[in-house]
Amino acid sequence: MFDASTGTHAPVQGLDFIAIDFETATGGHASVCEAGICVVKEGLIIETDSWLVRPKDNYYHWGNIRIHGIRPQDTARSPEFPAIWAKILDYLQETPVLVAHNAAFDMSCIRYSLEYYGLEKPDIDYYCSLRAARHLYDFSRNSLDFLCSQFEIPFGHHHRAGDDAEMCAKLFLKEIRDAGWCSLEEMDYCRGKL
Repeated sequence: MFDASTGTHAPVQGLDFIAIDFETATGGHASVCEAGICVVKEGLIIETDSWLVRPKDNYYHWGNIRIHGIRPQDTARSPEFPAIWAKILDYLQETPVLVAHNAAFDMSCIRYSLEYYGLEKPDIDYYCSLRAARHLYDFSRNSLDFLCSQFEIPFGHHHRAGDDAEMCAKLFLKEIRDAGWCSLEEMDYCRGKL
């Protein structure tokens, strides 16, 4: 039996992925100010972590601050993206599959940040829980907070990267279940390449 609120169920062999989320300081996708991950192994959540990131010049747009509440003083002494990306890469060495809600945004944060800092782009598959929701359900809205509310998945602090990554992981586990416990390869309609 699956508990959507905790994202737990019996282990599922081979169901390994890392849900990821980014918050940005401005409208520029390379202005990452927070990164969060939620590691899923054998279909079970085993770890969630997040890191504040100092964006270029530690500059913020007020509209972004209004969304996530992260301010320049919060990231003034934080590492820049390359240091955080190195930590995320350590996880990806073992589990080279990412999941994000509205993955187009999060994958563009990775791509633009890698380009900005002159870092190599790894060969990574990703899946989009937003595209999966549009395929599986018939809701008028498909935002992460709305879907988690519909399925009674706890929120945490929406628009904080660690909490959103964990919400995404729990949602994607439910989507896989609702799709008939299919393998990741069978979720091809929401798959992409970094």
